[in-house]
Order: sequence, then structure tokens, then C-alpha cells
Amino acid sequence: MGCFRTPPSHSWIYPTVVLCLFGFFSMMRPSEPFLIPYLSGPDKNLTSAEITNEIFPVWTYSYLVLLLPVFILTDYVLYKPVIILQGISFIITWLLLLFGQGVKTMQVVEFFYGMVTATEVAYYAYIYSVVSPEHYQKVSGYCRSITLVAYTAASVLAQLLVSLASLSYFYLNVISLVSVSIAFLFSLFLPMPQKSMFFHAKPSKEVEKPSYTNAALDEPHEGEAAGCGEEKPTSVIPTMSRNLDDGWLSSPRPKNVALRVFVQWFQDLKECYSSKRLFYWSLWWAFSTAGFNQILNYVQLLWDYKAPSQSSSVYNGAVEAIATFGGAVAAFAVGYVKVNWDLLGELALAIFSVVNAGSLFLMHYTTNIWACYAGYLIFKSSYMLLITIAVFQIAVNLSVERYALVFGINTFIALVIQTIITVIVVDQRGLNLPISIQFLVYGSYFAVIAGIFLMRSIYIIYAAKCQKKMQSSATSQNPYVPHPEEPGDVIMGTKL
Repeated sequence: MGCFRTPPSHSWIYPTVVLCLFGFFSMMRPSEPFLIPYLSGPDKNLTSAEITNEIFPVWTYSYLVLLLPVFILTDYVLYKPVIILQGISFIITWLLLLFGQGVKTMQVVEFFYGMVTATEVAYYAYIYSVVSPEHYQKVSGYCRSITLVAYTAASVLAQLLVSLASLSYFYLNVISLVSVSIAFLFSLFLPMPQKSMFFHAKPSKEVEKPSYTNAALDEPHEGEAAGCGEEKPTSVIPTMSRNLDDGWLSSPRPKNVALRVFVQWFQDLKECYSSKRLFYWSLWWAFSTAGFNQILNYVQLLWDYKAPSQSSSVYNGAVEAIATFGGAVAAFAVGYVKVNWDLLGELALAIFSVVNAGSLFLMHYTTNIWACYAGYLIFKSSYMLLITIAVFQIAVNLSVERYALVFGINTFIALVIQTIITVIVVDQRGLNLPISIQFLVYGSYFAVIAGIFLMRSIYIIYAAKCQKKMQSSATSQNPYVPHPEEPGDVIMGTKL
């Protein structure tokens, strides 16, 4: 067991390389773009209704049930065991996909895939326990970029193997099994961390470093340029960390470590969500992510409905590769756009939510598979662009610990919403709607989101103009009054 506890190297390069290799091979799964043709084809011979209403909902339910326990366990056991658990879950998932038969077995597959997605948090949190603060931004960018590269490469490879080599979908799953097995082997060579963000955190004097909290600005969006953060004064960030520690020391501390951590989590969440700005960005994140995950889960079924894979050429791999690349480019471009997000951010959320709704309506009403593909490309690219903005707006003034906490709760809320949608729209105990009608519901869902944020953005812009007019009037009457602040500073509200 010594290899699990003694790091082979104390350099940040070794764990980064091993973690990136794990991320690459865990995402190098060429079978995923062709999952529905595989399940509905001669290998598994499942009907569209069985896949839609009985099998796929299990992933949503298992992900929801496992997320919070795994989130807590990840920090408590110091990340690496959970990464190993993810590797094991990958292997079980693809073994069952290859050799299992029937609805019940495929439901077990979805449960273990729910375990895979729930344990994904360990992959992104691991770097904060083994890498020094000055390398957070760089290493986070590497780890996130490599998964994007791997997913794109897997999609391209899958399309080439299917279109040019006429390879069976079964062998795509064999390649995926080999890839995730290699990822599992790499997880065994990760150094065992000695600290974590919550349960095994360092004393506050050691943790309180501006570079540590500044890493939160760049951690979730490696594609953004530094200019994206210039509109926000970052000098408040170290102060926020000090306030967190002061509150910790001044309040009565429960003797039980776990109870103390939970009490601190509750206090942090209460303070974070008291900011209206953070609350509304988090609200959009949760609702949009719920809809986005639902689309990703069922879009292949819609494609198979529009152009059955048994009688048509399938280009799922190429579409996924282009959509992922387009989304990455859109997210990267955010860093070069100079916009007052405090004033116009929610208007952007409303406009792009309208775009999302329109693309989903197009996917529902069109009978042309290429138009359906185009709708998906627009939808995924616009979501990845907006989620990059949302992540930055939420993380800009949060320490790494608070960002991890807010991210976890937002993801959990998104899963709760997605579960409600699944129960009502998809599950055989609910409305049990066919896939063609589901996308009409999802388009309406994003239209409602657009309407909510459009009304709020109009209110924010109107309030900012009124505030500016009042300040201009006061300045003209009294020339000694300081010049009014910019609208972005006026409506900023409470900064964390």
C-alpha cells in the first residue's frame, strides 16, 4: 500500500502529467457519440421507448442521489480514492455495455455511469491539494483543456472509423473500455494528497494567501483572457478570506470536525447567496445546466428519430466534435469581449436563452436531420459561452473553498431540477412523452428562462439609468459633489 501514500515526486509537474493522462484516457471514449445506434441496433435490440423512458432516467436519479455524499467523501478521503473509484466505475460501465443484455442490465449501466459523473468532482479538486497556489491557474487550464481535446479527438476518431472503415459500434465500445482501463491504471500512480480544502485544511494563517484565492478566478475557465476580469476590483479577495477566517475563530467551534465543517459550509452559503448578483447568476446556472444535461442525455434519440441509424448515414461523431470545438472557441472569445457584465450580463443571459429556445424549437419542428444537427451546434456553443461568463461572474470574488461549495450546491440544484423534469416529462410513471414531443417541452423551458431574465435585465438597466440621472442632477446643482460612479459600480450590490 506504500505506493498509495508516498508521492514519487514533490514537483507539481509529476501529479499534473499523471492527472492529465488520466483525464485524457478517461474522456477518450469514441463509443459515446454512437451510443443510441449501438443500443437500438442488433447488439442490444432495445426500443426507443425503453431507452428513453426506462433506461436513461436512471442516470439522472443515481447522479442526484450520489452527488452530495460523494462531494463530502471526496474531501474527507483526500481525492485520490474517489478518482480510483471513478476509474473502477468506468470499467464496470463499459464491461456491462459490451456484455450485458436487457433493460435491467442497461439500468445498472446507467447507475454506474451516474457514479462516474458524481465522482468527476475529485478530478478537478485534486490539483488544489498537491499543487502550490502559484501553479493553480496553469494546472487547472491543462487539466480542463486535455479533457476537451480528448473528447473532440474521440468524436473525430469515431466518425472516421464508422464512415470510412465501417467499424461495428461494438468495437467502438471495446476501444472505450481499453481507454478507461488505461485511465484507471494512471489513477493508481497519483500522489496521495496530505491536505484538502475542508476536512484536512491547513490553519487559516497558512491558507490566507492572495494567490490562493486568485486561483478561483481562472480555475473554471482556462480559455478566458486576463482582460475579462479587469472590470472587477480584485483587492477585496484577500479581505474576504480574512473575514471567513475571522468568522470561524470568533464563533463557537463545535468539537466534532465534521460538524464544524458543516456549520462553516452553512454560514458560507448563507453569506454567498445573500448577494443578489451571485444569487441570480447561480439561478441561471442551475436552471440552464439542468436543461443542458437533459438535452445531452436525449439528443441522440432525437437524431435517431429524425434519421434512423439502421437506414441512414450517421454523423453523430462529427457533430459532437464540431459542437465541442465551437463551444470552446466561443468560451475562449469571452475573454476578449469588453462588456460591463454587471449592467448587461443578465440581458446577455436572456438573449442567448432565446437563442437556445429557438434552436430547440428548430430541432423539434424540422424534418431535416442537417437542420437538427445545426440546432444542436447553436445550442451547445451558446451554452458553453454563457456558462463561461456565469462561472467567472460567480467565482470572481470567491475563495477556492467558497467557489467549490457554491459550484457543488449549484450543481445539486441543477440535478434536482433535472430530476423533476425527468419524472414529469420522460419517466414512464409521469407523462411518458415520446422524444419528438420532449424537445418542444425543452424549448418552452428555455423560453421561460429567457422571459425571466429579460424582465430582470430591463429592470436593472432602467434602475441604473435612473440612478445615473439622479446623480447627474445632484452634481449639476452642487458642483462640489463627486462625479457619479459608472452604472456597473452602482448596481454591483454587496461584493463578497
